[in-house]
Amino acid sequence: MDQLAEKLSSFKLVPVVVINDAKKAVPLAHALLENGCGCMEITFRTDSAAEAVSAIANGVPEMLVGAGTLLTPAQVVRAKAAGATFGVAPGFDPVVVKAAQENALPFVPGVSTAGEISRALSLGCKFLKFFPAEAAGGVKMLKALMGAFRHTNVRIMPTGGINAANIGEWLKIPEVVACGGSWICESALIKSENWQEVGRRTREALSNLV
Repeated sequence: MDQLAEKLSSFKLVPVVVINDAKKAVPLAHALLENGCGCMEITFRTDSAAEAVSAIANGVPEMLVGAGTLLTPAQVVRAKAAGATFGVAPGFDPVVVKAAQENALPFVPGVSTAGEISRALSLGCKFLKFFPAEAAGGVKMLKALMGAFRHTNVRIMPTGGINAANIGEWLKIPEVVACGGSWICESALIKSENWQEVGRRTREALSNLV
């Protein structure tokens, strides 16, 4: 199994986080870690993303922190420099994939069709993000796709529309090693610094995976 996929499989849950204030990154990381989740993906959709990744990489080294929504080679370079241990994209762009490979950043490109999976595999990508998971056909769609690609040993991280109620169904698919989800760390919770609720949601989600 891909080394990154193997690491994330031990957590099963990858909170997807949008941070507008980098000062809140470390407390958030602690809230996740202390409640059983040792990984997180910070999206590069805000100006504070790189600073937040760096703060966690340096202040909470036991947290496996990734950078999400990487859409350009420049963002890949920034994420790597900030200390991200892996990168994620919502779609499949060969230019971005190659930038990640050139910068030795483990990378999970997004796919939602058989054609995109084929192109990703042709570039050596065997750990893929199925996105937007629910909108792209849900569990039924991914099962159908895996019927055609199971022999390639591809591994999948579904993201998009996943929550505490349905994450268990996704994880029953053999190729799924972890699921990304934004409900754990909603922006309102981060803004209000409601770490207690973040912790409660983390425990609730993980309890459904036992």
